Parts: sequence; C-alpha cells; structure tokens
Amino acid sequence: MMSTGDLLNIEPQELQFPFELRKQISCSLQLSNKTDNYVAFKVKTTNPKKYCVRPNTGVVLPRSTCDVIVTMQSQKEAPPDMQCKDKFLLQGVVASPGATAKDITPEMFNKEAGHHVEECKLRVLYVAPPRPPSPVHEGSEEGSSPRASVSDNGNFSASEFSAAASRAFVEQYEPQDKSTEARALISKLTEEKNSVIQKNNKLQQELELLRRQANRGSSGLPFIYVVIVGLIGIILGYLMKKI
Repeated sequence: MMSTGDLLNIEPQELQFPFELRKQISCSLQLSNKTDNYVAFKVKTTNPKKYCVRPNTGVVLPRSTCDVIVTMQSQKEAPPDMQCKDKFLLQGVVASPGATAKDITPEMFNKEAGHHVEECKLRVLYVAPPRPPSPVHEGSEEGSSPRASVSDNGNFSASEFSAAASRAFVEQYEPQDKSTEARALISKLTEEKNSVIQKNNKLQQELELLRRQANRGSSGLPFIYVVIVGLIGIILGYLMKKI
C-alpha cells in the first residue's frame, strides 16, 4: 500500500514487523519525491525508546527516492493479542534548493509559522515471522518400498539422485579413510617395537658389563685370604725359632 501526497509518496503505509522475542527487527520505508523541489522530511513516533529510525531527518532530491530504516528494539514480552498501538508520523516540507540534512531545523516543520507541512500517519503491525523451510526427508516413507522409485519418464527424481550420490561418495571415500587409519596404527606400532628392541639391547650390554666386572673380581685372591696366610706364616716362623 502506498501513501500519496503532494510532495512525497510513502511505501508502505504500514510498518510490518515479523515479531520475535529478544530479537531486533527492522523494516524499511521508501520515500519518493514527486516534485522538482528539494523536500525535507522528519520521522516521529509515539514510542521513541522502542524504535530507532535512520535517518530520522533528511532531504529527498527532486524526482528521487530515499530509504528509511526503522528498527524495533528486542522485546522481552509479547503484547496481548499481538496488537501494537505505536504510530509514526512522517512530515515533509519544501526545502531550499541544494539543501542538505544539516540545513534542517525544527522550525521548518512548524505549521504555526505558516509553513506548509505535509503529514502522513503510519501504524505498526506485528506479523508472524517467516517459517523456516521444511527439511526434505530422503529415503522411503513408512510402508513404502526402500528401493528408489523411478518417475514416469524413467528418470530418477532429484532427491533420489542426491541420496544415491551421497551413498556413492561414502562408499568411495570411507575405505580410504579406514586404510589411512590402519597405516597410521601400523607405523605407530613399528616405532614402539623398535624402541623396545633398543632398550633391550642396552640392558643386555649393561648386564654383560656387570658380568665381566664380577669375573675380574673373582679371578684375584681375596684380601682376607692373604691376611690369614700371612698370619699363619708369622706364627710358623715364631714356632720354628722356639724349636
């Protein structure tokens, strides 16, 4: 629906928000300048804390358009019966040639000062949010044959072709994945086996070294044996002198 005035065409005339809790929602307005003049506009609302309007003031060039984005802040509660009493007011007034948004003043929209101000009231509507697309169920339905059906012209349908392609992809790449895992496991076991062999060789070398040292110690005469022999020799020498 379009609102038509002498200066601006406003589309749509109702601000429709697909209402969702705890989510910012935006909708847009398009302002079309029907004249050869510069037209300044201003957007007001009955609930300024609830909405953010960008831009809320501006200038529409001759025979051109301007988009206004209205954003509703996230709401914690849904209104009763999804009815909204908020309203917007869009004001338009002829501006001086070459005017910009910086040249707009509140006095320009003052009717009491004799300015011709065009006004358009916009109401707010809450609509149901768009539903997400329903997932496509592949495979057979309950009670039907699990085999892929063929259409009347003898060709597979798109969903059946997609399912067949998925199965072929799995069958093609799954063995490769298992083969890769097996090779990695064999490589790990081989490394552990080599490590155990090296440790075993080292232990054998250390054991052989201990055996050699033990043999060297047993080949010489024990110190105590030498001492006993020496004592016996001294005693015998003493006895021989006595005799």
